[in-house]
Amino acid sequence: MQVTRRGLVTGAALGGGLIVAWWFLPRNYPNPLEPRSGEHVFDAWIRIAEDSVVTVAVPQLEMGQGITTILPQIVAQELGADWRQIAVEPAPVAAAYPNFPLAKRWAELWEPVAAGLSETTDDMLARQFSRAQRFTATADGMSLDAYEAPCREAAAAARAMLAQEAASRWNVSWEECEVAGGIVSFGDQSATFGELAAGAADQSPPDPAPIRPEAPNAAVPAVPQIGIDEGSSSSAPDFPRIDLPSKVDGSFTFASDVRLPGMVYAAIRHGPNNGSELTGFNEDGATSIPGIVGAVKTKRWLAVAATAWWTAEQALDALAPQFTASFPVNSDDIDARMDTLLNGGDSFLIAETGFGEEGMTRVDIARRYEVEPTHAAPLETASAAARYADGRLELWIASQAPEQARAAAAKAVGLRTEDVALYPMPAGGSFDARLEHDHAIEIAHIAKNLGKSVQLTWKRREEMIRSRPRPPVYTLLGAQLAPGGSGAIDALKLRIATPPSAHEFGRRLFGNLTSWAAIRETAGQKDALACEGSVPPYELPSVTVRHIPVETGQPVGRVRGNSHVPAAFAIESFIDEIAAQSGREPLSFRMSMLGSDIRLAACLQRAASIAQWNGGVNQSGQGIACHRIGGPETGARIACVATARQGEGGVRVTRLSAAVDIGRIINLDIARQQIEGGLLFGLGIALGNALRIRGGLPTSFDYADLGLPALSDCPDIEIDFIPSEAAPADPGELGTAVASPAIANALFSATGLRLRRLPLLSGGL
Repeated sequence: MQVTRRGLVTGAALGGGLIVAWWFLPRNYPNPLEPRSGEHVFDAWIRIAEDSVVTVAVPQLEMGQGITTILPQIVAQELGADWRQIAVEPAPVAAAYPNFPLAKRWAELWEPVAAGLSETTDDMLARQFSRAQRFTATADGMSLDAYEAPCREAAAAARAMLAQEAASRWNVSWEECEVAGGIVSFGDQSATFGELAAGAADQSPPDPAPIRPEAPNAAVPAVPQIGIDEGSSSSAPDFPRIDLPSKVDGSFTFASDVRLPGMVYAAIRHGPNNGSELTGFNEDGATSIPGIVGAVKTKRWLAVAATAWWTAEQALDALAPQFTASFPVNSDDIDARMDTLLNGGDSFLIAETGFGEEGMTRVDIARRYEVEPTHAAPLETASAAARYADGRLELWIASQAPEQARAAAAKAVGLRTEDVALYPMPAGGSFDARLEHDHAIEIAHIAKNLGKSVQLTWKRREEMIRSRPRPPVYTLLGAQLAPGGSGAIDALKLRIATPPSAHEFGRRLFGNLTSWAAIRETAGQKDALACEGSVPPYELPSVTVRHIPVETGQPVGRVRGNSHVPAAFAIESFIDEIAAQSGREPLSFRMSMLGSDIRLAACLQRAASIAQWNGGVNQSGQGIACHRIGGPETGARIACVATARQGEGGVRVTRLSAAVDIGRIINLDIARQQIEGGLLFGLGIALGNALRIRGGLPTSFDYADLGLPALSDCPDIEIDFIPSEAAPADPGELGTAVASPAIANALFSATGLRLRRLPLLSGGL
C-alpha cells in the first residue's frame, strides 16, 4: 500500500491507530464574494444591490442543464425575491462551495486507502476533502443534493437580516415582518430590498435562520403533458430560464467567445493517440503565411498562434507535423479482447442480493449484449483563453472540475495553484467531456511561451482524437427461471466485461496522470462505479453482478448516462427476451417483478397509458423499458414506450412516451427539457454510428458521421411527471439510459429481429 501526501500523515495509521489525512488540519475559509459599487455581501451566495438586484453565485458549470436558473430559483423562493430582480454570476473557485455528496460518491477515486472504512469515516473524509480541495465538480446529477440546502440556508439568513433591519427601523418584531416580492412589509409599512441592503448586511442572522416550511416544488399537472409543443398554449413558466434570452439572441458568452485585449488565436495538432510523440515538422512550411505570431511545441503536440484562428490552422497544415503512433489500438482488436475476457476472464463480485450466487444452480436462458464506445461530442469543442504575466496565469475556461483544471495548469508551467486565477465560463454542451482538462494544460504552456493573451480552440479532429469515450461494455446475462413456464426469474447473473473506467478517470482527474499511466495503474482493478446501474430495479430472489476488468489500450472516460446506458440496455432487452420466450406480455411481466417499488410501477402504468400500449405484439412496433438511477428510497425512475415504424427509408422511431418520477421538482420546465434532451441523446446512441478506431485514430473526424439525430429525425415526445414529495433527483441521465432498450424492443416488435449491439443499426437490418 502506497502512502502519499493524500494518504496518512499522523498517527500509527498502518498499525491500526488513528488515521488523519493531511486535509484534516483546521482552516479558515474567507468569503469569496466581493461587493461592487452599491452592493452588499450577505454570505458566499448572495449580494444585494441598492437598486434591489439580487446576485446569486452559482458554483456549478452551466452546460445547458439549467443550473444557473435552478439554484437562483431556490434562493429567490426562500429569500422572498421577485424573479425579475435576480441576477446570476459564476461563483469563484473557493472552499465555500464544497460538493460534499459528489466527493463522497467518488471517494474511492481520490482516496482509495481510507474510503469505505465506515459511513462516519466516509462522511468526514468527504467533507474535509471537498473543502480543502475546493471540490465543486459538476457531475453525476449531484447539484441539487449538494447545493439546495446551502442555497436555502443562505437565503433564509439574508431574509432574516433584511427583516431585522426593517424591524429596527419600525420598532417591531422582525419575526412579524413579511418578506415577499422583493419587499419587506409590516402592516402599512414597507421597504424594498435595496433600501434595506446596507443596514441589513451588518445585522447578525439568527442561528439557525428559520427556513420556510414549504420547499420549492413545482406544480405537476394532473393530466399528461403530451407533446413538445403543448407549452405554446399554456402560460409562461413562473421561473423562466435566465440564460435563455441571451442564448436566443446570440449574446451569451461561452468559453470560445472570450476576447481579451491584444489576443491572438491558437490552433493545435495532436498525434493519433494519447501516447504519440511529435517527431518533426516542416519548419519552413508556413513562412509565407502572414499573421503568424509564434509556435509552441512540446513532446506530444504542436500549436501555432496567429492573428486569426483560421490562419493558425492553415499554418499547421503547412507545417505538417509528424507523430509516432504509440499504442496503435484498433477496434477489431478491442472487440476480440472483450470477447475473450467476457467468456473466460477473471471477475470480481460487484453486487449480490438475496441468495446471491448460491441461488443460481442452472442457466435456463442466457444472452449477450454489446455496447461500443460512445463519444460525448459536445457542439462546442474544447476552448480556453489565457493571459500570463509576472508569474501569474489567468485562465478563462469551461470546466466541470475547475479546481482540478486550475491545479493541472499550474503544475504544467511550474506555478503554485494560488498563482493561477480561473474564471469559470459556461460550456456549449459537455456531457462530461469537460471533466477532462488537457486543454487547460495546453493553453497554460502556450500563454507562458508566447507572453501574450491567447485563445486555444480545438478543431473537431482534435476533439475526436483527444476525447475519452464511454468504454465498450460486453454483458453476459444468465437467468434461472421458475418451473411451470411462467418466465418468473428465480436467479439472475451478470458478467460485465469493461475497462475500470471510473478509476482510470479518477487517476487523470485527481492524480493528474497521463492517459497511458492511468491505464497502467488501474489495469485489472475491480471498479464498482464502472458497473453502476447493473442491479435491476426488480425484486428477484437472487442477483449477482461480476466485473471483468479489460485493458483495451484505448483511454476511456465519462459520457452522459455513463454505465447506466449499457446496464439498462442489457437488462431491459433481456427481460423482454424472457417475456417473449415465456409468452408473457412485457408490461405485466415487469409489473409482476417490481415488488414494493410502487413509484416505478406508477411510471410503467402511466407510460403505457399515454402511449396507448397494445402489448408490444408482433408488428405493432412498440417496445417498453424502465430504469432506476439511485436507491429504492431516493432514486429517480423512468419508464418509456418507443414506437417504431417500417417505411421506405427503413425503420424509424416515430414516438417516445415517457413517465418520470424524480421526486420533488424544482423547475418543471427545465425537468422536461432534461428528459427530452436525454431521450434524444439516447436516440443518437441507439441509432447513430459507432466511431471505429484504426491505428489509434478514429476512422472519421466528421461530426456528421456520428449519425446524431437531426430535427427531421426527432420523434414525437410525450412526457408525464408523477407528482411526488420524495427528495428531488436529477433528471439529466434518465432519458439517455432508458431510450436504447425501449427502441431495441420496439424494433424487435416491428421487424422480429433482436438487435443486441449498440448502436443498433450500425450493421444494418
